[in-house]
Amino acid sequence: GIKWMSSLEAKIEDAKDKKPTAEKLERLRREKINRFRHQHRISIQGTDLPDPIATFEQLQEEYKVHPKILENIRAAGFHVPTAIQMQAIPVMLHGRELLASAPTGSGKTLAFCIPLLTHLKQPRNKGFRALIISPTRELASQTHRELVKLAEGTGFRIHMIHKAAEAAKKFGPKSSKKF
Repeated sequence: GIKWMSSLEAKIEDAKDKKPTAEKLERLRREKINRFRHQHRISIQGTDLPDPIATFEQLQEEYKVHPKILENIRAAGFHVPTAIQMQAIPVMLHGRELLASAPTGSGKTLAFCIPLLTHLKQPRNKGFRALIISPTRELASQTHRELVKLAEGTGFRIHMIHKAAEAAKKFGPKSSKKF
């Protein structure tokens, strides 16, 4: 027979019959992430991009960031990641290349130092394992200072080299051949 119902009743009936499909759940998840990015004014381009983080604790849960690094972040007074940190840290922890732009004081230094230390995993006595090149001494000093605070208690040795002659004295005359 024929079943007569209003369009509203038909929508309700359809909603009862449909269970959330994997595609629908993925679409809803994407919409939630896009709302989060829009709310925090995060603009991103690329394909297959990792989701942003909302808390620093997610770094330990999802990316196994060293607990001492997270402790140092909290000790420095950072409780919630900034917009640049929310998206840049997961991108770099996934080993992706990144070109980011954010205002001064927005947390860019921390955004690239956390993945750097995480990728190095643990200290090794193998010379220089990472290199950060800065355009100015002031920026190099700031980066050095922040990285020393962030790596405190992890065993990593952080150095700043701004003159070749001083580097030879500090690391020995064979350092230019070694490194």
